[in-house]
This record gives sequence, structure tokens and C-alpha cells, in this order.
Amino acid sequence: MQFMLHIDVTLPTDMAQQEKDDLRQRENARAEELIQAGTLRRIWRVVGRMANFSIWEADTLEALHAAIQSQPMFPYMKITVTPLVEHPVTEAWRERHGEVPTV
Repeated sequence: MQFMLHIDVTLPTDMAQQEKDDLRQRENARAEELIQAGTLRRIWRVVGRMANFSIWEADTLEALHAAIQSQPMFPYMKITVTPLVEHPVTEAWRERHGEVPTV
């Protein structure tokens, strides 16, 4: 199953810069692991904010929750999860032309 997530991060204003830097390094390392595992499929930064939109893949809601919760910044995240299903136009294209072009 695929999911679109909107993640907005708010770090405490009194968090030391060294702690923020360490947290970002650990977050990036975990994101790379999730990409390698095929769980985090795509990610886009929201300009001017500590936020992103991303596409995730998980077999169950529990697996998705575990993956999200494994991120070091999880305690500072506001997350909106939208389950995705394929649109009929995509299936029709695939039947007529083969694989759908990617952007």
C-alpha cells in the first residue's frame, strides 16, 4: 500500500544547535535506510519550512507507523497520512501504452 505523508517538523526553540545538528544527521541516516529498504519511495522539501511531502510504501498500517516512529525527529513531527490508490486513468494508460511515464 502506498501513502502520501505531509510531515511538518517543529524543533524546540531552546534546543542547542549541536543537538539540532546531531538530530538532523541521525534523521538523514535513518531516511537513507528507509529509502534503501523501499519504504520511503520519494520525498520533496517544502520551500522555506522544515517540512516535506513524501511517498511511503508499507504492507500494513502498523508497519507504516513503525517506520515513521523509527525516525529520530518523530517526537517533533506533525504528520498527515493519506492512503493512495491507483487512479483509473493510470490503469487505462498502462493497458494501452505499457508503463506510465514518470516525472
